[in-house]
Amino acid sequence: MEILEAQKTIDKWIKTYGVRYFDEMTNLAVLMEEVGELARIFSREFGEQSFKTGESAEGLADEMADILFVLCCLANQTGINLEEALIKNIEKKTSRDKDRHQANTKLK
Repeated sequence: MEILEAQKTIDKWIKTYGVRYFDEMTNLAVLMEEVGELARIFSREFGEQSFKTGESAEGLADEMADILFVLCCLANQTGINLEEALIKNIEKKTSRDKDRHQANTKLK
């Protein structure tokens, strides 16, 4: 699925099943909540914390998808085409950082 297609699919889902978008500040809070849930799994799977009884890393993909869903909601609400924004962002990073990481001895 292309990013713009995902935005359109999510917009249709919201209008069909979600009644309406939460306001932008609520969606930003939901995004932070979802990032926290992803961080919890990462800290246990890849960090030094251990899983609590009944917890596992099985939800990793689902938490990433939750983040993408809410990010698409915010993009839709603010008129951002994430596909175009990502292309421009990669171009910016390439122009700015094309030699930076290759020259970083910490990465070798």
